[in-house]
Amino acid sequence: MSEIIGLPDAPEMGAAALPAGTYDGQVVFVTGAGTGLGKAIAQEFARLGAKIVIASRKPEHLEAGKEAIEALGAEVLTVSCDIREPEQIAAAFDVATEGFGLPDVLVNNAAANFPVPAEDMSPNAWRTVVDITLNGTFFCAREFARRHFLAGTPGSIINVGASYAWTGGPGFAHSAAAKAGVKNMVETLAVEWGPYGIQVNGLVPGLFPHEDMTADIQGNLKRTNDKDVVQPAMRVGRPRELGWAATFLASPYARFISGHTLVVDGANWQRRSLTNPPVVTVRDQMGKGPFEG
Repeated sequence: MSEIIGLPDAPEMGAAALPAGTYDGQVVFVTGAGTGLGKAIAQEFARLGAKIVIASRKPEHLEAGKEAIEALGAEVLTVSCDIREPEQIAAAFDVATEGFGLPDVLVNNAAANFPVPAEDMSPNAWRTVVDITLNGTFFCAREFARRHFLAGTPGSIINVGASYAWTGGPGFAHSAAAKAGVKNMVETLAVEWGPYGIQVNGLVPGLFPHEDMTADIQGNLKRTNDKDVVQPAMRVGRPRELGWAATFLASPYARFISGHTLVVDGANWQRRSLTNPPVVTVRDQMGKGPFEG
C-alpha cells in the first residue's frame, strides 16, 4: 500500500507565483483586513506592489493591519467603516480615492459568525450576521462597481465565502444562509457587470488557523490533538496560500475567470466516509441541554 504523505507544504512566506510588481500602481481595498485571513490576503497584494486600503469597524484592527502592511514597505490607508451602512461605505471609498485613487480591486472579506442552534437564535442574531455578511458584501460591491461605471474603468471583486454555502452548516444557519447568498451574488454580478469590465469571483477558505478565529473554532482546534490527520491533505492551510489565490484571481492572468468560486481547502469539504458516524445533535456538540423555550 502506498505511504500516506499528504499534499506538499506551501512555499515559504514571501514567495509568489506572480511576477514581482504585478500590482504596482494598483489600489486594493480589503474589508476586515486588520487581522486573520483578511490581513494575510492584504499582505500578499502588498508584496506584489499594491497600495492597500483597510476598512474595519475596530480601531485596534485597523492599527494591527496598518503595522503589518507597513512592515512590508507598502503604502497603506486605514478607514473606519461599518459595512452595514451604505453611507459609511461611500465615505470609505471617498477616503481611498482621495488618498490613492479609485481602488482597482475590492476584497469583501468582512463577515460575522458565531455558533448557535437555530431554535435558540434570536432575531437580532440572525439579522446581524445576514446584515454584515450578505448585505454588507453587496453594498461594498455596488459602491465599487458604480464608481468604475462612472469612470469607465475595469475592476475586480473577490467575495470571501464559505463551503457551507453548498452544504448547509448545522449550528450556523445564519452564516450559511448569508454565504449561500454571497456565492449566488458572485454568479449574478459577474454576468451583469462583465460587459462593463467588472470581474467578480468568490474565494472559499478551508481550515487556516490564525489569530482571529472565533473562540468556538479555537476551542475545537485545541481539543483536536492532531488537526492534520482529519484533513485529506494531511495538513491545514497556511494563510499565505489564501493570499496567493486571491492575488491570482484579481491578476491580469485570470481576466477570463469570472463568476467562479475557488475553494482553497485541500478537498476537505468534499470528504465523505464509507460509513457514517453516529449523529450527534448540534445541541449536544455544543454542550447545551434540552431546548426549554
